[in-house]
Amino acid sequence: MLSPAQRRRLGTRAQLLAGVSVTYNLIEAVVAVTAGAVAGSIALIGFGLDSLVEMSSGLVILWQFRHPVPESRERLALRLIGVSFFGLAIYVSVESVRNLIGGAEPASSSVGIALAILSLLVMPVLSWAQRRTGRALHSGSVVADSKQTLLCTYLSAVLLVGLLLNALLGWSWADPVAGLVIAAVAVREGVEAWRGDECGHSVIETTGGSCAAAHSVSEKP
Repeated sequence: MLSPAQRRRLGTRAQLLAGVSVTYNLIEAVVAVTAGAVAGSIALIGFGLDSLVEMSSGLVILWQFRHPVPESRERLALRLIGVSFFGLAIYVSVESVRNLIGGAEPASSSVGIALAILSLLVMPVLSWAQRRTGRALHSGSVVADSKQTLLCTYLSAVLLVGLLLNALLGWSWADPVAGLVIAAVAVREGVEAWRGDECGHSVIETTGGSCAAAHSVSEKP
């Protein structure tokens, strides 16, 4: 059990990390979408849109922890994060399939490659800090936000591979395929956030929706 002082301290840390995430992802989104539009890269544009989803996830956390009782907003926060994943997946899937069928040939993007490498360095550290804080708080929404950040790490790797294959080998199909991988991972994470799987306890569905409640029930004899 956490004392009120501990919960306040962890809640402040969760908001600080969410603020860092929102700021970084806003910059990342602007750079990725702009570079993607210039190069005609759906994977790069999809990555930038994922950054906007990640930013919205951070804003949800800030909204949740501005409430005197953050746990009361836990279920809705998770659902909002899940919906943001689904929106990303739909857009990227449609555009990727359209590019594959239409035979679009995106240009190489050195800016996109540099951005992907930078995100591979930054996002794992931020995700680790978010997840540690979320688990200490027993907050499924904060853990879900950490998984969004970790997803960005995976997507950075996928994006980097797609961009390098296109730039070095001229495999234009690698770009929309990378986009489809991004969409598939987004759907999986969206489902987990919607169900509240971040708590690790199925009883969340019967305890009013908060991870704190789920852990409390699981500890009863």
